[in-house]
Amino acid sequence: MSDLIALWGSSEEDVFAVGKNGTILRYNGEGWTGMPRVTSSDLWGVWGSSGNDVFAVGSESTVLHFDGRKWTVMPLASGHLFLGVWGSSSKDVFAVGAGGSILHFDGGSWSAMAGNNAAHLWNAWGTSPTDVFAVGDEGTILHFDGRVWSPMKSGVKAQLLGIWGSCEKDVFVVGTKGTILHFDGSNWSRMTIPWYSDMWSVWGRSASDVYAVGTGGLIIHYDGSKWSQMPSGTSEDLFAGWGSHKNAVFAVGVKSTILHYTSAN
Repeated sequence: MSDLIALWGSSEEDVFAVGKNGTILRYNGEGWTGMPRVTSSDLWGVWGSSGNDVFAVGSESTVLHFDGRKWTVMPLASGHLFLGVWGSSSKDVFAVGAGGSILHFDGGSWSAMAGNNAAHLWNAWGTSPTDVFAVGDEGTILHFDGRVWSPMKSGVKAQLLGIWGSCEKDVFVVGTKGTILHFDGSNWSRMTIPWYSDMWSVWGRSASDVYAVGTGGLIIHYDGSKWSQMPSGTSEDLFAGWGSHKNAVFAVGVKSTILHYTSAN
C-alpha cells in the first residue's frame, strides 16, 4: 500500500489523491479507484482548475496533467523535486519544490521564476495571480505580487508544510512541532495549540471552519476562536486534507489511509 501525500477535488464527488510510486486515486462519490500510472516517481502535490484540468507534481522533475480522459507527462528541462502546486486558473499555475525552485505555467509552457531563496518550498496557495504565497524550510514564507517574489517574516524556524486561506487577510500555515501561523493581511503571528505533532496540511471552508491534519492521526478543527481535536479513528500519519464547500472532508496518509468525514452542517 502506497503512502498518499496530497489531495484535491473539484467537488465532493470528484476527488484526486496522489502519492508514492506514481499512485493516483480518484473518488467518484461512491468509491475510490486507481488510475493508470504514467510515472513511478513519487507525487507530492495535486491541484486543478476543474475535474478536466488537473496537475500533479513530484520527484525527478515530474509534472503530470489530466485532461479529463488521461494523465500525460509534461516535459521539463530542470531536474528538481517538486513538492507543491497551486494555480488561480488553467493558465496561471505555480509549482514549488527543492532548493527554492519555482515554476510557472502560462497555459502553454513552464518557465522558471526567481524566488531568491534556497530553502525547500513545500507548498503554495493564493487568492489571485497577484497574491500568491509559498512556504518551506526554516520558517520560509514568500509572497508573489504578480511581478516578484519577496520574503516575509514568519517569526519561526520550523518547516512550514501547508497553507490555505479564506481570503488575502485570513491565511493559515502549518508545520513541524505543532506550528500554526496566521496572517491577517499585515503580519504573521503564531497560534498556540497544545499539540506538538508535525502538521502537514491545512484546509477550510471559511475563517471559522478550518481543518489541519498531521502525524499520529491528528486532526484538529478551528472554529474561529480556538483549535480543538477531532477523533480520527487512526494513529497513522496524515499528510493531506481537503473538503468540499458542502459538508464533506477527506484526509489521506501513510499506507493508503483515507478518511471521510461528513459534518452535520
